[in-house]
Amino acid sequence: MNPPNFAGRRAHPKFKLDKPMTLSQLGSFASPFANFAKFVDPSGRLNFNGKAVLHQSGVDFSNGNSYKINMNELMLLEELGKGQYGVVQKVHHVPTGVTMAMKEIRLELDQTKLNQILMELDVLHKSQSPCIVEFYGAFFIESCVYYCMEYMDAGSLDKLYGDGVPEPVLAKITLAMVRGLKFLKDELAIIHRDVKPTNVLVDTKGSVKLCDFGVSGQLEQSLAKTNIGCQSYMAPERITTATASTYTVQSDIWSLGISLVELALGHYPYGGGKFDSVFAQLSAIVNGAPPELPSDRYSQDCRDFVAKCLNKAPTERPTYAQLLDTPWLQKYDKEEVDMAAWVTGALEKKNARAAAQHEAEQATTDQIHPVA
Repeated sequence: MNPPNFAGRRAHPKFKLDKPMTLSQLGSFASPFANFAKFVDPSGRLNFNGKAVLHQSGVDFSNGNSYKINMNELMLLEELGKGQYGVVQKVHHVPTGVTMAMKEIRLELDQTKLNQILMELDVLHKSQSPCIVEFYGAFFIESCVYYCMEYMDAGSLDKLYGDGVPEPVLAKITLAMVRGLKFLKDELAIIHRDVKPTNVLVDTKGSVKLCDFGVSGQLEQSLAKTNIGCQSYMAPERITTATASTYTVQSDIWSLGISLVELALGHYPYGGGKFDSVFAQLSAIVNGAPPELPSDRYSQDCRDFVAKCLNKAPTERPTYAQLLDTPWLQKYDKEEVDMAAWVTGALEKKNARAAAQHEAEQATTDQIHPVA
């Protein structure tokens, strides 16, 4: 079987090597430096305005932090998935024996994308929090930047919530998300700007961590000034033209609320074919009543928590400290919840759904192309 070529077409997400190999065996990266002359020096180092320098042996930050990791130390295991900003591979770091997730991002002559790469590197290497995915290092090979991060073996929450998350589990997820977001604001003056189930990772030990900080923004006098992120989870004040240019960290609290409703219901609250266009969907977010949790499945304290997050007036939404002080989170902060068991069960259900879908697709194929 031929190994995947990172510079060309990607392997199928289920692709696994018969025998792991070092990434340096997977082919060369024959892309010219010409488009990146402003950032790449003749030695092949990628320089982000003196804030960070990436090279083939690691990354050096202006604050003195350095992370040494390189292509020859890594063995490719399988592709984990693809996103808007890159491909994520599962790799094995030979010197330490640690399994990692490696995100590959191809550079483009686009200042916005370069800023996003720098932002994610900056946030990851400064974030010493149990609620934020751990950073192991990064390096640069000609036209691609690679980040090496903690491998969360159960993946993202959007693939696990199924028909809905039970309240105790929802509370533990919320605690981790709020603590991670509070860390970003208090310690780094950062607003995440892309809070959604896709950007929350879990592992089979039951840990819950935030990831994906490429569109995060530096707060200036508690305000963010660039309107980027996923529109479906944006707060009303970020969608409305008159107020979209400046907003506060309270907009992430709205996104948190929408994410919790999605986790609880088992589907995105503004989806399911209810709207015939993106405009109608965004109009409902701005003008309609916020979604609520069902009273037959969730306690009043839980429903009150979500309602506070989804207050249409951003100044009336709680702060992260106030959210942590609510009766709902105070209760579950002290209560033991077997998160590992829930994750294991959710993974089994996910695999069963995938198997059933595969069987249905195979049956349809057999009907269209019956075996002679």
